[in-house]
Amino acid sequence: MGKIKKKGVAGNARNFITRTQAVRKLQISLPDFRRLCIFKGIYPREPRNKKKANKGSTAPATFYYTKDIQYLLHEPVLQKFREHKTFSKKLTKALGRGDFSDAKRLEDLHKPRIKLDHIIKERYPAFTDAIRDLDDALSTVFLFANLPSNREIPAKTIETCARLAHEFQHLVIRKRALRRSFLSIKGVYYQAEIQGQDVLWLVPYKFAQNVPVDVDFRIMLTFLDFYTTLLGFVLFRLYTLEGLVYPPRFDKALDDKGAGLKAFVLEGKKVGQLEDATRGAVVATKDVSRQLETLGDKIKEIQEEEEDSAAAAVVVATEGENAQVNEGLDKFTAIQSKDGTTADILQQPNGDIDGNRSTSMFSDFTIHLSRETPREPLEFLLRSFGCKRIGWDAVLGEGSFTTDDRDPSITHQIVDRPPMVGLPPVPAAAATTKNGEDTEMGGTAASGQRGKVLGRIYVQPQYIWDCVNAGKVLRPDAYAQGAELPPHLSPWVQAKDGEYDPTAPVADNEESEEEEEEEVEDANGDVKMVTNGGEGVDGNSDGDDDGEEDEWGGMATELAGEGEEDDDEEEDGSAGAAQSDAEASDDDESAQLQHQRELEAEAAGVSYTADKKKSTKSEAKKKLEKQQKAREEELDRQKAMMTKKKRKLYERMEYGNKKKQDEKERLESKKRKIEREKSKTRKARD
Repeated sequence: MGKIKKKGVAGNARNFITRTQAVRKLQISLPDFRRLCIFKGIYPREPRNKKKANKGSTAPATFYYTKDIQYLLHEPVLQKFREHKTFSKKLTKALGRGDFSDAKRLEDLHKPRIKLDHIIKERYPAFTDAIRDLDDALSTVFLFANLPSNREIPAKTIETCARLAHEFQHLVIRKRALRRSFLSIKGVYYQAEIQGQDVLWLVPYKFAQNVPVDVDFRIMLTFLDFYTTLLGFVLFRLYTLEGLVYPPRFDKALDDKGAGLKAFVLEGKKVGQLEDATRGAVVATKDVSRQLETLGDKIKEIQEEEEDSAAAAVVVATEGENAQVNEGLDKFTAIQSKDGTTADILQQPNGDIDGNRSTSMFSDFTIHLSRETPREPLEFLLRSFGCKRIGWDAVLGEGSFTTDDRDPSITHQIVDRPPMVGLPPVPAAAATTKNGEDTEMGGTAASGQRGKVLGRIYVQPQYIWDCVNAGKVLRPDAYAQGAELPPHLSPWVQAKDGEYDPTAPVADNEESEEEEEEEVEDANGDVKMVTNGGEGVDGNSDGDDDGEEDEWGGMATELAGEGEEDDDEEEDGSAGAAQSDAEASDDDESAQLQHQRELEAEAAGVSYTADKKKSTKSEAKKKLEKQQKAREEELDRQKAMMTKKKRKLYERMEYGNKKKQDEKERLESKKRKIEREKSKTRKARD
């Protein structure tokens, strides 16, 4: 007989631990426990059997893995929390005694500083892992960079987030890593490709933000501490790989004037060169004893690198004089096996990284941003795709290429206001006086009160986003000032089969199940009944009999073709023969019914043409319903032969497909209605 196990010492009861037990075991407060779990990436878990995990209790509880809590016992940050608790007690005593000098000394010299460097290295052993986890970090940093400072959010935290955000944007611009962008209700989405990884982040709009009161900013700031440390590590690594000095030089005066990206200056690492005499004097006075100690090792490393590069040069030379080597790309050659087959060759990319996507599409443009356009996102997009000459109004801040909107070198101007009617065009090289008044036109100096400059292309801001997502420069006529813009669609959503595709055109003559009829009055005052896809039928006259007979014959031929296709699909032995006999009898009944209607119309002295068309539609509808009913009966017979599990699975699939189809039909009908109204408005305007 085996040993009887005690209850609550094995299985879920041992693998899981409640939050209260974890806090008691670590001997810290609940807020510190939350901070420690956020730093270490430990989250609550859901056991399969909560009652067993809670040792028979059914009370609601939050569970963690026991091994995760055991792992936290030796965390250095935990010791810092305990030191901070001791420091808080001493500081409180000093303030209670009124000894402010002692309190100042404790604050400056003995306050514990928590560093998360070792946690970053533990959670991200590879640099690719850190880049892959940048999405939430960037979104949080850009969010706090746009928030106002208050009692809960220090101003220093906002400055740090703004600095990191601009540094990351400079890196994306230099590497030409931006791929897509999308304007949404929440903000502007960006996607960049860094070290082969797609990084997606969200930047809120530059509106006046109201800080909500129902958000626990203590937890948000804990996440922010971890994210700023992570982003600092990643930026240092990326700047170093690019051969740049990190952090970049920051001009506080320009930043106060609203320069934005222009407040940062990227500098390359210069070995053995001094930038100025002041810096040279500082370097000369440094103690070089430590550098001399490691000089021999550095010389040895340089010699080894030179030998490796010489060997590589010899190998390349032997391959041929015309051999071309792509840096950073593997080169594969075709290998022929013994049986004569050739292995696949890995195709090497040429040109841009993303195929047809051009990362320098705006390099030949000189763009001016009007004062009503969002400057920050437009500047970031334009500089990421090669534009170096961007100007804007002086009220938007410093750092522009030109503040004169009449500069003749400007090729494109981005505007977001309706066109002004009645203003004469302004020549590109109009002379101005010293006071800024127009000598030729006699207008004011405000850019919004003058007419358009001849030879300049005016587009709306969406033009830049659509060009970026398309990977090429689009035609600007669809984005002209005051024009109705095309739909701005997400570049990450691709329509699947059976789903609604907003880019696909919808025909206006598609027949719905219930056709809408509209009364249209012609020039003579007669009223006509017009359907969605059909022609008008005069309600006061009998109409043309020949035309109606042709229409009758065409409809009959179409219905006959549909019936033949359905018969081919459902034909199966004797069942097909029985079905054909039933259809023959139905045709006889319909012929008798039609003859009876003709006699009734003749006796009443009414034209049969309108009744004939209505009866044709009703008969066609009845025939389609009969065919649909036959298909449903066949489907029911097939479902009856399925097992219960497969039948339920099929019904769920059928329900989902029907739901998607209904949604697709609803959106398509809505789109047809909108396009019909647009066409009517356009005709009325013409």
